[in-house]
Amino acid sequence: MSVPSRPPGATPPATTALRMRQRLTMMINRYELYAVDASGAEGALVAFAEQKRMALKEQVTFYADTAKTTPLFGFKARQVMDLGATYDVTDPHGIPIGWFKKEFGASLARSTWTLGTADGFTARGQERNAKIAVLRRVWDFIPLLSEVPVPFLFHFDFQGPDGQIVLSSTKRMALRDVYELTVPTVSGRQLDWRMVCAVAVALDALQSR
Repeated sequence: MSVPSRPPGATPPATTALRMRQRLTMMINRYELYAVDASGAEGALVAFAEQKRMALKEQVTFYADTAKTTPLFGFKARQVMDLGATYDVTDPHGIPIGWFKKEFGASLARSTWTLGTADGFTARGQERNAKIAVLRRVWDFIPLLSEVPVPFLFHFDFQGPDGQIVLSSTKRMALRDVYELTVPTVSGRQLDWRMVCAVAVALDALQSR
């Protein structure tokens, strides 16, 4: 079943998967998020965002199209250049959708994030492969390799309080970064697609902070 198109600003069709494509420029990361149907076919663009590198206080707005005519939602850091900053996700009117943050202490060994929704649900995400997490850190400490992009793909799984996975981000081998986002329905609930998009961008753009 193909994913139908939608008018700008409309809620995307119910889906258990999204695909994020990153396009790099000198000072800006660009992210395009698409709905994906059950067969893996890419459907309509559901959100577009740009992230300025080295921003003192991170703020990213997601739009319905690449022309940035219709804002949909966004996230903003509560603190300035804080390694453990909390990021609030809100709709265009400032109404809370949720929040997320990187757990700095736990991330020293294995990158760890926590997210929460406006209704109080929380989930904890970690790098899927602990051995790859160690290899990435060793790579960064070797002088001759520290300036070379890390060759290891890393993936994240977020688990709810009951241990069930509510969001997975899997990075594909490609010339440009491509992430497959899986959003299962667990115990009758599914993460808001806007939270999924916000966290997916954060895992790429803010991971090294």
